[in-house]
Amino acid sequence: MSHHIGQRISYDGAPCTVRYVGEVAGTAGSWLGVEWDDAARGKHDGSHKGTRYFTCLSKSPTAASFVRPTRPADAPLSFLAALNERYVVDAPGAVQGKSKVEFIVGGKVAQEMGFDKIWRRQSRLKELKMVVLDGQKVAMARSDDDLNDEGLAASIAETSPKVAELDLSRNLFERLGPVVEICRDLKELQKLCINGNRFLDILTDDALKGAESVFGGVTELQLGETLMSWEELCLVASKCPSLATLLVGSNQLSSLPLLSHASLPSTLTAVNLEYNDFTSLSDIASLTSLKSLRHLQLKGNNISAITSSPDATDVLFPPSVQHVDLSYNKVDSWEFIDKLPAVFPGMTGLRISHNPIYYSKDADSNAQSSDESFMFTVARIAQLKILNFTQIIATDRTNAETFYLSRIAKQLATVPEAAEDSIKALHPRYKELCEAHGEPDVIRREEINPNFLEARLITTEFHYEGVSDEGKKTRITRIPKSFDIYAVKGIVGKLYGLAPLKLRLIWETGEWDPVAGFDEKDDDDDGSDGEDEIMVEAEMKAEMEAEMDADKPAASGEDDQTGRWVKREVELTDGPKQLGYCVDGSRVKIRVEA
Repeated sequence: MSHHIGQRISYDGAPCTVRYVGEVAGTAGSWLGVEWDDAARGKHDGSHKGTRYFTCLSKSPTAASFVRPTRPADAPLSFLAALNERYVVDAPGAVQGKSKVEFIVGGKVAQEMGFDKIWRRQSRLKELKMVVLDGQKVAMARSDDDLNDEGLAASIAETSPKVAELDLSRNLFERLGPVVEICRDLKELQKLCINGNRFLDILTDDALKGAESVFGGVTELQLGETLMSWEELCLVASKCPSLATLLVGSNQLSSLPLLSHASLPSTLTAVNLEYNDFTSLSDIASLTSLKSLRHLQLKGNNISAITSSPDATDVLFPPSVQHVDLSYNKVDSWEFIDKLPAVFPGMTGLRISHNPIYYSKDADSNAQSSDESFMFTVARIAQLKILNFTQIIATDRTNAETFYLSRIAKQLATVPEAAEDSIKALHPRYKELCEAHGEPDVIRREEINPNFLEARLITTEFHYEGVSDEGKKTRITRIPKSFDIYAVKGIVGKLYGLAPLKLRLIWETGEWDPVAGFDEKDDDDDGSDGEDEIMVEAEMKAEMEAEMDADKPAASGEDDQTGRWVKREVELTDGPKQLGYCVDGSRVKIRVEA
């Protein structure tokens, strides 16, 4: 068997591409230098003992190996041969020649009728609407051995005329020609998956000339893991004039240059660019020309900035973009989050989990957990309706924004009044949130000489609803830190005329805690199929609930609020512990209950 550069071969089910044919210094005989589709399978990157023999498409240092030309290879198949092998020969019942599938239950033989019916239906190739030949060693559209029942040359159009979804991923095609030839006979084709293939000379392949008529009905095209350039990907996609969804993940892309001769179809509504090498949103700025784009998936890249440099042009996507997935990137600053509405003015759904900003304590916000980061994200982006697959209802937003304001107040308290503007500049929505919820109390702690009496006192604001006189419900007094809780209750009893032993003192900390069991609905599933549908469904539900809430009277009191966070309250229980050890700060609020 002769070998050539670009040849696709499979060894024991592992496909590879021949990149070199010849001798290797220090060894005898001829070798094949191959690049494995599975980059972890090789030993090197095409070099041996300091000498480079070939270059791989993959950037992996272990994508290549040398194998002997005499090594037995798997036999390549035609499309029709693989179709028969997958859907007829492998069908249960067909192999054994039985009409029923037998299995043993409690030592007795039982027969399953329904399972056999399903396989017999699938074996009728003419009725197939979805064909999956992923990794079936398909190398050609047809061969001389493809014969019908009459012994004549079999036709793809006659064999499976109803195929609407076709998966030819990870096979042995060398060029796009056989794929075009297969699809030419599938008039009902709507979804084409050719992930993981390695095609030669795409830009000059004559098979793509006039291919628009072949792929005219294709609305979803998957070209992931093909290691094509952006120019090649766009050229193939441009042959699908009705294309709505394009998946080009795991292609080592670091930027998407503007192309005049191979523009993407204007019909595109969803683009998946996950697991590439982008570092900023400006790297994908060429997609801003897609005016119908709704879903943009950028999961698993290296994105940490809006633009690649301070001098770069601002990025602005059309308002049509509603859902953006930025999970598993390298976002580590809240400035990035603050700028997202300017980049995606129509964005209502965002996935931003599994970024450094969600797990590292940040000096700007003091976020210490993914739950708090969730709150900050909701508060910073006003238009969000869905975050990390979680619907944001009205009370969630109110809680998030008031919590965010309380954290800003803490930051303001750490600087003099003259320096407040420097803190407010870090929070673009501060003024807007103050108008909606009121300005937060900024309590600055002045340095006090610990030897002074003032340093040993706590200004305590007590509030008791049981008093009919509104002016006497709140009492403010200064209590020594050394007083225990028994003594504090005695003071409260005198202030309100209550029995001290029957009182409950609740310290209102002003902090927030997550609601138990309110887990973020952000799974770690790496699969992206159906994510868009999930986000759209969640958004529709959120809008319906918002409309229903608008027709209801406003809830009174914090007890009516539901959401993922609640205000933290601590009961000061009876005991000898001093007040200074039970509360924080020099000024506290305590609710009295009797």
